Amino acid sequence: MLRLKGDGQLTFWDTLLPPEVTALNEELSKVDRLLDDEQLLMPFIERFNTRMGRPTVPVETYLRMMYLKFRYQLGYESLVQEVSDSIQWRRFCRIPLHESVPHSTTLIKLTKRYGPDSLKELNELLIKRARDKKLIRGQKLRVDTTVVEADIRHPTDSGLLADATRVITRIVKQIKASGIAIRTRFRNRTRSIKKRILSISKVLRRRAGNAYQEVRAITGEIMAITQATVADAKRIIRNAKHYAWRKGCAKARRMAAKLERAVTLTERIIQQTQAVQEGTRSIPNRLVSLFDTGARPIRKGKVSKPTEFGRKVLLQETEEQIITGYEVYEGNPSDESLLPTALKRHKETFGQAPRAIATDRGFGSAKNERLLQEAGVKRISLPRKGRLSAKRREYERQPWFKRLQRWRAGAEATIGLLKRKYGLRRSLFRGTEGTQTWVGFVVMTYNLQRLATIG
Repeated sequence: MLRLKGDGQLTFWDTLLPPEVTALNEELSKVDRLLDDEQLLMPFIERFNTRMGRPTVPVETYLRMMYLKFRYQLGYESLVQEVSDSIQWRRFCRIPLHESVPHSTTLIKLTKRYGPDSLKELNELLIKRARDKKLIRGQKLRVDTTVVEADIRHPTDSGLLADATRVITRIVKQIKASGIAIRTRFRNRTRSIKKRILSISKVLRRRAGNAYQEVRAITGEIMAITQATVADAKRIIRNAKHYAWRKGCAKARRMAAKLERAVTLTERIIQQTQAVQEGTRSIPNRLVSLFDTGARPIRKGKVSKPTEFGRKVLLQETEEQIITGYEVYEGNPSDESLLPTALKRHKETFGQAPRAIATDRGFGSAKNERLLQEAGVKRISLPRKGRLSAKRREYERQPWFKRLQRWRAGAEATIGLLKRKYGLRRSLFRGTEGTQTWVGFVVMTYNLQRLATIG
């Protein structure tokens, strides 16, 4: 059963506390007022309002605790401990002294249940409320993209094959422990792969000229072992499905499907490795993790980190340094194709196109400039890629164009702040929906703190 707010009643112990102990600091006081708007609860009412089941943690408490989590980059367990120990944070989260703080697992379940759509709508309502109060005008817009890394280790062919073998072996053990496909032969080959992984590290430490060829040879051995594991796993799947059909066992059917999915991903990894062994370097839609299949290698031209593994995020920001829109993309779509969506979102939020817009070279194209002109944007600062004509060079040297480009550079500072202070660098929620939820909370926390500053 959805609960929006707590009872809000003060206990005898609350009345004994001096005001200096319970008073919120300036930031939390302003954020508390911003979150006190009933309209911000509408996304949860529309999707999760039900009278069945046990009462949930009040939505107002959940949102305030998640603000603290991302504001101070706390884990769930640390968040619960800090809120329990702080009277001020308890008062901010609307948790009376006689009540216990929600458990960390409860917060995790609620985060998965509410999902990214509710959070996106909440952010949109927050922006519209700030617009109605004239805290933001939306006359200028700057758009930029960045990469949010997935919570995975650096992928290698041998590492992916080792992970796949380990996962298949673990699932097979679970199936056999359940009394399914007991007599079907399956050999545990994880120890053989571990030995070869260690030999790769020894070869790389030598830094010899033929190290690459040796590593590829060892990787070929690991691939052959993984193929044998897949062959054994397919026999387990066949017999488990037969057992499920004969006994009508739903559990056997579920476990067979789980193993079949792991085998499918493993065969994809084997195909990738085979292509690399044959000399292919560029593989479209390359799988970089068995546990986060939506993560992709993305190159953004960074010297310190040429390739990042995760998802691309588009951020659009107004002159008040408020993020008015965001989007998470799988893979690495070109920046040029993302500008129309950002413009459309801005018009939906503010009712009109911005007076000026500034981006980096990735968004620059004649097609995008025509689109912005037709939408009524007066100042368009989109640098073009490649060699410029004399006319285009003169256009980009105009003072207003340069001023907008200097202002656009501030988007890099905002992205850096989000990564350092709010956790945008790496999503600790798994999958595309998890990354969307993570980015949504980062944006919500940043905007609330920013509105508390300018409000």
